[in-house]
Amino acid sequence: MGGSRREAIGEMVVVMIMIFAAAVPFATSGRSVADDTAAGRRVLFDGKSLEGWTKTPFPGAGSVEVKDATIILSTGQAMTGITTTLKDLPKTDYELSYEAMKLSGQDFFAAATFPVGDAFITFVNGGWGGNVTGLSSLDGQDASENETTRSFRYAEKTWYKFRVRVTGTTIRTWIDGKEMAAVRYKGRRVNTRIETRRNQPLGFASYETAGAIRNVEVRPLTPAEVTQAEKPEEE
Repeated sequence: MGGSRREAIGEMVVVMIMIFAAAVPFATSGRSVADDTAAGRRVLFDGKSLEGWTKTPFPGAGSVEVKDATIILSTGQAMTGITTTLKDLPKTDYELSYEAMKLSGQDFFAAATFPVGDAFITFVNGGWGGNVTGLSSLDGQDASENETTRSFRYAEKTWYKFRVRVTGTTIRTWIDGKEMAAVRYKGRRVNTRIETRRNQPLGFASYETAGAIRNVEVRPLTPAEVTQAEKPEEE
């Protein structure tokens, strides 16, 4: 009896050790890559108000309002937009992400102006009549003239997810997961067009078009993401 009892206890101990050993790696992996990547993520639009933003004083601007967790830029007589009031946003090694939708009109509906080190640039979506997407400006050439020019047709009433990564040498942009531009800006002249300078340091604008914006976030890039972003395209 005593031997059988000791064997039973021994078997129970082994089983408990095996359960614990199996649980430890599971608990460790519970901190997912998404959790780690999300470290430092900052929500810039709370879905309820324009806290942290102000209406950009463009001449002839349309109205700006928050409705259904969305910022609505109404059609203006030229441009309508918002500009951040925050002073502590990153200038490099960061990712900016947002979703935007064209409500009506024939031009850009949520062009994003953002920091590139001590300079600024604009990711134009649907400029010059609705199809031109790219960065304005590089070496004095705007999104319709430089190597980032892409033709992208935007449907109305459709949400698009935009993503921008800025490192000390490179800017990369995506729409719905498809890369639009990968350009090395170091050693080049980076600036915005005169029209969007009122969106600096960070802002959005539409041109004679109504647009909607939501889910605006910024986060620091990991060292691995910086390395990946700065790899030449051919790699």
